[in-house]
Amino acid sequence: MTTLLELKHVSKQYGSDTKALSDISFAVKEGEFVSIIGPSGAGKSTLLRCMNRMIEASSGAIIFDNADITAFRKRELKKLRTSIGMIFQHYNLVNRLSVIENVLHGRLGYKSMLAGVLGIYTEEEKKKAHAILGVLGLQEQIYKRCDQLSGGQKQRVGIARALVQNPKMLLCDEPIASLDPNASKVIMDHLAHICSTMGITVVVNLHQVDVALSYSNRIIGVNKGTIVYDGTPAGLTKDRLRGIYGAEYDELEGSGGRNAG
Repeated sequence: MTTLLELKHVSKQYGSDTKALSDISFAVKEGEFVSIIGPSGAGKSTLLRCMNRMIEASSGAIIFDNADITAFRKRELKKLRTSIGMIFQHYNLVNRLSVIENVLHGRLGYKSMLAGVLGIYTEEEKKKAHAILGVLGLQEQIYKRCDQLSGGQKQRVGIARALVQNPKMLLCDEPIASLDPNASKVIMDHLAHICSTMGITVVVNLHQVDVALSYSNRIIGVNKGTIVYDGTPAGLTKDRLRGIYGAEYDELEGSGGRNAG
């Protein structure tokens, strides 16, 4: 498998004394499903958002699809972000707009500013949006306003918006943190299906260790801005979990072993 994303010695400093990330290096191959786990405040969101430059790394190199994106300027960044879909914990939808309108916003990276402002989309784009919504089980909701949807439905709209971009990779920042267990399973099943059938690389931040163990090819454990584990779910022993979560590990055990984190 070809390497799609590589981080080389990436650090992120806020001010003079807060280091969110410290000397992070790893590579992700095409078609991998990678979960990033770790305690609250470990740097998981910062790490994910450095991958598409929503947050600027303070040092190091980020190579995506054979290009060093740390040097990209505005126009190149716009093009880059069509290849990297982003899925957010709180959905980032426009509630007053319909499901289909929100999904078509995923095409804005391909548009001129005028076409974007006027909401001009081709028939092909509209057909693709409809087809993706069908795959995600949202046929009945296509013309509903997004504020009429459940949390799980909103997150599926967020996934559809990312997929309509034709991305090579999905970055998912705590995509199930606001959802109940049933809705969470639906979302994770869709992400796994997207990865296995479409070959889209998925990198997901998760708060739930058991979910990471169930769905991932690979797990990266982060603590205090550094990688403390990078390996298979099978290799994630209790001792290694304790190394990732530190003092929080005992709470993990108390809540049923591997349910949260």
